[in-house]
Amino acid sequence: VQLQACGGGLVQAGDCLRLSCAASGRTFSRDTMGWFRQAPGKEREFLSGISGNTGRTYYTDSVKGRFTISKDNAKNTVYLQMNSLTPEDTAVYYCAADRSQFFHRTPGAYDYWGQGTLVTVSS
Repeated sequence: VQLQACGGGLVQAGDCLRLSCAASGRTFSRDTMGWFRQAPGKEREFLSGISGNTGRTYYTDSVKGRFTISKDNAKNTVYLQMNSLTPEDTAVYYCAADRSQFFHRTPGAYDYWGQGTLVTVSS
């Protein structure tokens, strides 16, 4: 079972990026999927999630209106579209899957994690 996150890179403030997280080894269509990030010296932070049983999406306040999570069950892939990036968005971004199908914000609730992809936003 593997989650492969990609799409990070170096961008300027105001730019956009789309992160992808492809799952393999099992079907994740019913899993709750989440995106988190971790900046140097800080704890891992919840960004966005999509519930496995309802499809409802959730966002932390700092990214609401700028980030959009989506899921393509046919491709076993979850995306995070990030717009209007700021230097404060610089971090390693992680995708995660929770087999319970219920939405959680806490990292400990998630069963599988991707390796992380670095996003650097310059001012």
